[in-house]
Order: sequence, then structure tokens, then C-alpha cells
Amino acid sequence: MFERFGDLPLHVLVIHLTVVLLPVAALTGIVFALVPRWRGVLRWPALILGVGTVVCAFVAKESGEAFVNAVPTLEKAVELHAKRGDLLFWYCLIFAVVAVAAFLLLAGIKGDKATTSRPLELLTQAAVVVIGVLVIWQTIRTGDAGAKAVWQGQLPK
Repeated sequence: MFERFGDLPLHVLVIHLTVVLLPVAALTGIVFALVPRWRGVLRWPALILGVGTVVCAFVAKESGEAFVNAVPTLEKAVELHAKRGDLLFWYCLIFAVVAVAAFLLLAGIKGDKATTSRPLELLTQAAVVVIGVLVIWQTIRTGDAGAKAVWQGQLPK
């Protein structure tokens, strides 16, 4: 299921979506959490993108494993990339939970200001920022390890 899309390995296609979507989702969530006047506009995009990170990271992870299973000679070269990708998936899962919590606690179901206590609001904001930054950082680290595994020594200097 995760091996190919047409004639191409699915992982090669999905990673491009992943390296764009995850940072955009994290930044959207951070702005949603920290800028109250934008919450009405960003509440649905922040929620959908936040939950979408899990789907995207899962498909990237599974398609990467399928790619290595199809080409076992890659296993050693992509070991660090795979480990970082596994961790990124868990960060995305946590981010999705935090995005749902922020949606409910900071904007409310109907988009009106939720009746959240100030300490809970600050805790929610901090969680979104910390996990969002971790998602961005781990996306960069994972992509870097994957790019080095594929391209290091291949390009002219």
C-alpha cells in the first residue's frame, strides 16, 4: 500500500509534502495560539493542519519503510534518517493532540472566546509553541539526514 504511486516510490513524493506541511502546520498553530485576534480565522486551518501532520508523517514513515524493504541495500545509509523520522512521527502525534486542545481551549467550538482560565491558556500556548518548534526542528533534522543519505558524494563540488 505504501510502496508506489504510479512508477515512483511513494516516499519520494510524500517527503516533499511533509517538509512543507509540517512547518506550515506548526507555524499556523503557533500564530493561532499566540495572536488572539487571528484565532477566528486560523482556528480551522490550525486544527486541520495540526491533525494533518500525523497523517503526513505516518505516510512518510510507512512509505520510507516500504522503500527500504524494496531496496534493502539502502538500510544502512538511511538508518539515521529512519530513526529521526520515527521520532518526528511521535512529535506530530503530540502536536495533533495539542492542536485539538488549543482549538477547544483557546477558540471554543463555535469560534467564540473559550472560557479558559489564564493559567490554562498560558499552558496551552506554551505547549503549542514548544511542540511546534520541536516539529519544525525535527522535520529539518530528518530531511537533512535523508538528503545526506541520498545525495552526499553525488553532487559535483
